[in-house]
Amino acid sequence: MNTETPATLLRFPCDFPIKAFGRNRPDFDGLIAEIVRRHAPDLSEGAVSARPSHGGKYTAVTVTIRAESKAQLDAIYQDLTRCSEVLMAL
Repeated sequence: MNTETPATLLRFPCDFPIKAFGRNRPDFDGLIAEIVRRHAPDLSEGAVSARPSHGGKYTAVTVTIRAESKAQLDAIYQDLTRCSEVLMAL
């Protein structure tokens, strides 16, 4: 019997939404797409969506990718959290 805990519950490849939040500024969604595209160059049409906060001070961006591995997702999140414009990445 295998009692080891799997490193992830995801089964790859899979569609995976990546969310990033930051202050509302011109082309914040483009910045997030550029960071994600470094690791997932084949973003599909309509993969990026953005939504301003109720007060308009912040923007939430969702980029849905075809994730190939946990390592790929880890690399994307590391790059997002290194970016000073990104306040939070989920």
